[in-house]
Amino acid sequence: MSDRTVLCEALVVTATGAPAFEGCVVVEEGRILDVLEGAAPAGLHGERTLRLGGRTLLPGLIDAHVHAAAVDADIAGQARRRHESEVALLAGPRLLVSGRPLSQTGGHGDQRGAGEQACAGGAGPHVGMVHVIADGPEQVRLAAREELRRGADQIKVMAGGGVVSPTDRLESVQYSPEELSAAVAAASAAGTYVLAHAYTPAAIEACVRAGVRSVEHGNLLDGPTARLMAERGTYLVPTLVTYERLREEGERHSISRESLEKLELVVEAGSRSLELALGAGVRIGSGSDLLGPMQRHQGEEIAIAARALGAMGAIVATTRTNAELLGLEGEIGTIEAGKRADLVVSDQNALDDPGILGRPGGVALVMLGGRVVLDRRS
Repeated sequence: MSDRTVLCEALVVTATGAPAFEGCVVVEEGRILDVLEGAAPAGLHGERTLRLGGRTLLPGLIDAHVHAAAVDADIAGQARRRHESEVALLAGPRLLVSGRPLSQTGGHGDQRGAGEQACAGGAGPHVGMVHVIADGPEQVRLAAREELRRGADQIKVMAGGGVVSPTDRLESVQYSPEELSAAVAAASAAGTYVLAHAYTPAAIEACVRAGVRSVEHGNLLDGPTARLMAERGTYLVPTLVTYERLREEGERHSISRESLEKLELVVEAGSRSLELALGAGVRIGSGSDLLGPMQRHQGEEIAIAARALGAMGAIVATTRTNAELLGLEGEIGTIEAGKRADLVVSDQNALDDPGILGRPGGVALVMLGGRVVLDRRS
């Protein structure tokens, strides 16, 4: 018996750049077999027919900046409270893993307080928010190679100050051009790339010139730096929802007063940076960067980004552009024949109200590799 599934009576958003249309999608053996406009042809049959009743059918959504192992918002204290086995049980959809981020001493990834010498949990392997401290090009190169040896799909570096790090300034520039270049060279030799945490124009520029593929956050981006990113083809992955949620919920999740004060430097700048990037022609992806219980707000990133990008632009950022960033554009990110059948159905028109994708119950059906894993259609 065929395992063919026909999803019909849908508003199909392919995320290819084409307008949405009424149509159906045929799935077989975990992949999209065909995409058809209009009603399903009379001779089209499948083992299952899923009638979507005019709901919006989208490609599977991709989060390009997620901390699956940050099961607590207080990431520095998590290693002191939880066993690794517990964290492992609580983490993980289909993932491309960056391994342990690389940080300079006293940088964004250095979670030691001013009075601490050793990192929480000691020097062994861990599951959770664990970083590698590496200073100088040779240490950075070795650290990147070690993460690749351990199975990292790409390398993350901390190129500037951060909100939740205890001993740096948000506006500080971290990692020299030589150190960044060493990480990029190690990743490139292994056939992969580097993504970088950076907020300020100086930190972003250093990353772009070193060959970093993706800048995460970028809230303090300015016009000249945005144009440089566009010229070099560097992706921007904004993470706007995490700032809104940290502002609202951070204190009750044990985020420090110092971190919340730093948050105010970037929270209002996020939308402005997105507008600058869009105007310059930067390739814009999508991430959430939420920690612990705040991860329930993951889908809200699309609605926030839509304020600057429009609904279709925010959806494309979360699907096609993220797939291109990850080097998986041949497999996922759009609704096209031959792609994996990773599909999402919103209960209402996501082009009219992209916020539906972030609201409880807003997603009516999810298909992963041709298998229905969620079906809330009434």
